[in-house]
Amino acid sequence: METLFAVLHVVTAVFIVGPMAILPMTAMRAVRAGDARQVETLAKSTNLLSLLSLLVVLFGFGVMGLADKKYELSVTTPWILWSLILYVVALALTLFVVVPTMRRAAEALRDGTASRYPAIAAGSGVASLLLLAVVVLMVWKP
Repeated sequence: METLFAVLHVVTAVFIVGPMAILPMTAMRAVRAGDARQVETLAKSTNLLSLLSLLVVLFGFGVMGLADKKYELSVTTPWILWSLILYVVALALTLFVVVPTMRRAAEALRDGTASRYPAIAAGSGVASLLLLAVVVLMVWKP
C-alpha cells in the first residue's frame, strides 16, 4: 500500500503540479500575442490544477502514515514541515495572485489596456521557485 501511495504522490506531483507551474508561463506568451481568450482559459486551468494539487499533499500524507516506523516521519520532521510550508505559500500565491492577475490580464487585453505581464511573471516565477525548493527537499531529505 505504501508503494501505491508513493506512486500516486509522484505521479500527481508530475502531472498536476508541473502544469500548475508551467501554465502561467504559457499565459504570458498568450498575453504577448494579445489572445485574451487563451489567457482566460489558462487562468481557469491554472486554478483547477492548483486546487487538484492538494491531492499531492493527501497522497504524501498517505506515504508518511504508511512509512516504516524506523524513519520516524511526521509533520514535524523538518524537511516535511518546510515542504508543506513552501507548498502552501506557492499555492496561495498561485490562487490569490497569479490566477486573478491572469484573469485581469485577459480583461485588459479585451479592453486594450495594460497587459499585467510583469505581475504574472513575478508571481508565477516565485511560485515555481518555491515548488522547486519542495522538490529539492523531497529528494534531499536533509
